Amino acid sequence: MTAPNADVISAVQAQFPAATPRPSADHPAINVPAADAIAVLRFLRDTQGYDYLTDLTAIDWSAEKSPRFTVVWHLYSSTKHVWVRVAADCLDDANPTMPTTSVLWAGANWHERECFDLMGIKFEGHPDLRRILMWDGYPYHPLRKEFPLAGIPTDLPDAEIAAEVKVGTIAAPMAGGPFVATPGEPMSEAEPRAKDESWNERREKPENA
Repeated sequence: MTAPNADVISAVQAQFPAATPRPSADHPAINVPAADAIAVLRFLRDTQGYDYLTDLTAIDWSAEKSPRFTVVWHLYSSTKHVWVRVAADCLDDANPTMPTTSVLWAGANWHERECFDLMGIKFEGHPDLRRILMWDGYPYHPLRKEFPLAGIPTDLPDAEIAAEVKVGTIAAPMAGGPFVATPGEPMSEAEPRAKDESWNERREKPENA
C-alpha cells in the first residue's frame, strides 16, 4: 500500500485551472478537459515523476448520457511509488475522439488500439490505429453498453444441426469459441459464431451430421 499523494491535484490545478478533483476511493484522481489532456499528462510525467502509463481505458456511460465516453489514464511514479488517475470526456458522443498519448508513452500504442477496437474511440495522431482483437471491418465495438453481454444471437451455420439440437440461434462471441464464419461470407459482414460444440456425452453427434 502506497501513501496517498493528494498534492498532485493541487499541482495540476495550479497549472491547469480547468482541472477538477474526481471522486475516488483509492488514488488521487482528476478530471481535465480533452483539450488539456496531453498537456496534463506530459506535466505529470515530466515534473511530477509519473513516468509509467500502467493502463488506459474508457467508460461508456450509455447512449442516453452526454458526454457518453470518458477516457481514463492510470499513471504510476516508479520513484515516488504513487498513483494518479486522469479522466477526460470525449466531446462527440457519436464519433468519440481523444488525442493519442503514444507521443508520451510508447506503450499507449496497444492500449489505444484496444480501446478503439472495443469502445470505438479514435485516438487522433495514433501512428497505427488498427483493431487489435476483432478483425478489420467488424461493425461493432463489443464493450459498448448496447452490445449484448453474451454476444449477438446468430443462426447456426448448418440447418440440419439446428434442427437436431433444437437451437435456432447461438450467441457469439461468448458461446465457447473458437469462432468461425460461414465459408464465402465476407468477414466484414459476418458475426463471429462459435464453432459447433453442442455434441457431448449426453447428446452424441449423429453419424450424418
